[in-house]
Amino acid sequence: MYEEMRVRNYSPRSIKTYISQVSKVSKHFGKSPEHISIAELKEYLFQKVEVNKMSFSGVNQAISAFKILFKDVLGRIWDPVRIKRPRRSKPLPSVFSKEEISLILNSISNRKHYCLLALTYASGLRLNEVISLKPGDIDSDRMQLKVRGGKGYKDRYTLLPKGLLERLREYYRYYRPNTYLFEGRTPGKPYSEKSAQCVLKKAMECAGVTKHASFHTLRHSFATHLLEQGTNVRIIQELLGHKSLRTTTVYLHVTNLNPALIKSPLDEL
Repeated sequence: MYEEMRVRNYSPRSIKTYISQVSKVSKHFGKSPEHISIAELKEYLFQKVEVNKMSFSGVNQAISAFKILFKDVLGRIWDPVRIKRPRRSKPLPSVFSKEEISLILNSISNRKHYCLLALTYASGLRLNEVISLKPGDIDSDRMQLKVRGGKGYKDRYTLLPKGLLERLREYYRYYRPNTYLFEGRTPGKPYSEKSAQCVLKKAMECAGVTKHASFHTLRHSFATHLLEQGTNVRIIQELLGHKSLRTTTVYLHVTNLNPALIKSPLDEL
């Protein structure tokens, strides 16, 4: 199964998650996964949802993992009708206002911490993407940032603000990272996700921002603020690296649009 997923270019995180899901089901029944039936898998998932309140994503990960195992590895018939995926609740993303972003960034004195959060917001990055950046990913001539290995190993380019470039250069001259743009205490090793989350949490506390938020809220804020500025949603989709436009349009529901600033088509006639 590992080899099959590597050939199909799944990310290391997805491979680890899917194999973990298969291992949990195998341990539950006390037998090798190839001997588990669709009926048993359905029974397992039903119990986990009803008793253990298994999340939507957990159920989908287990289903996707066994689909790969049964259909692509073992060559068994896969009947998607017999295992129906649960309806997913769709809470709107939490978003910082521009004022909150300013308060958070202005509360940071550490060069690395400032650049880490500012670049994440300014470029709309995922947490794993920003800590995986390398100095060579900064294209100062074109004022773009190359994001390598996003979801599905899809590279893309996104925004690099001129106002942040000089701060990044100052940071680089001061810290001289070896391999990754943002490194932890061990040279050549990327900054940890846990440490990055702590940086944001501490900055929010210092700024007096009490909103329920995570590191990903910076990315949500980037998309929302671009929409509020009138940026085409298709362009935002490309900058975020979304496969589907439907994923991007969720930000339409949290965007503060001022009708007074919008012209009627009649005005253009």
